[in-house]
Amino acid sequence: DEEVLKRIEREVRMREGASKLLAACSRREQALEASKSLLTCNARILALLSQLQRMRKAQVLQRAGRRPSEDIVPCLGKVAISDLRIPLMWKDSEYFKNKGELHRCAVFCLLQCGTEIHDTDLVMVDRTLTDICFEDTIIFSCVVEDFFPGALGPRRVSRLGGSLGCSSGRKIRAAFESATVCGSSGGGEGSGRVSPPLSPDSSTLGPKYNLLAHTTLRIEHVQGSFKTHDLLLEATEDSPFWLPLYGNMCCRLVAQPLCMIEPVISGQLKVMLGEDLNCWQNVYGVLKGQSLLCYQCQEELESEDKPLLVIHIKKDTLVCLSEMHPDRCQSLYISTQHQGRDVTSTLTTHTPEDAQRWTVALWQHVYNMSEAWMCKIDHLNLLRATS
Repeated sequence: DEEVLKRIEREVRMREGASKLLAACSRREQALEASKSLLTCNARILALLSQLQRMRKAQVLQRAGRRPSEDIVPCLGKVAISDLRIPLMWKDSEYFKNKGELHRCAVFCLLQCGTEIHDTDLVMVDRTLTDICFEDTIIFSCVVEDFFPGALGPRRVSRLGGSLGCSSGRKIRAAFESATVCGSSGGGEGSGRVSPPLSPDSSTLGPKYNLLAHTTLRIEHVQGSFKTHDLLLEATEDSPFWLPLYGNMCCRLVAQPLCMIEPVISGQLKVMLGEDLNCWQNVYGVLKGQSLLCYQCQEELESEDKPLLVIHIKKDTLVCLSEMHPDRCQSLYISTQHQGRDVTSTLTTHTPEDAQRWTVALWQHVYNMSEAWMCKIDHLNLLRATS
């Protein structure tokens, strides 16, 4: 958790800088950027404090001899969102007849995945636009965890701050108290979105951002193509910060589990060739992507030669550990349907510890490739500025 504390302190310093810049801004454009930076820093502080609280809870459970969770946790991965488009629905009198005063407002998106929070560039919006377009490509290096912005109450952060050093504790408690002072758009605890927090000393300075709409994109929304998703609208037509949102957004959302591009486990194995119980081959195995690659030796892997054997691993692959072999060695049975037929491969390891290590890695890998890889984009928030 020292790394999390460093990240919190870094965000606190950035927040202090944004507050000072906001107080000194003489140009409207500078004030909009400074206010956006302040809001983003506050959101990151709250997310990191929630992560720190969960880590401290896990440490307490571990010291008590209890595991925080018995569930298998999916592997890490990367998620990218790009080509954000939000259509507008102006009244005919405003758009086609060009009547009324031409109001302009600044709009940006706040995107969150776990404790990673990014903001897009500002876009100036008026009735001459039919869509709000964000050209940013945002990449998250995800951790798999549920995040609830309202999960860290004042009493919890008080206990958390007390367990830190005096200087760090004071800074973090002050950061929490200021970061939880929300803007006028509000938002209930546990609502699954980030409210736009503003600090007490800067709440009367510069432009304010108000939440217009939000949505949650999950792994089932991942597609390589441009797709439309529903928005939950927060602002009504009688709100002073209302924009005529159509009620949906378009984007391109892609995801990549790290287990598909990086080796999961490697080491010495013995593979039974055919069905002859006496015919075994020593190999160097590498589990990566949808294959267990078996080389005659590690040097062949490093020289990028073709593997001696490829065992296919899919989301419906069955992995069993058995001790029924005549020489009492533990055997691994990997059963996969490939090209319309069931293919079973039998492997052994040199030690029981290696057998357990390979079994757990294979189970985890199959789990990762199934529907359980639930890394998600949480809380895309659309906010606009008002004076």
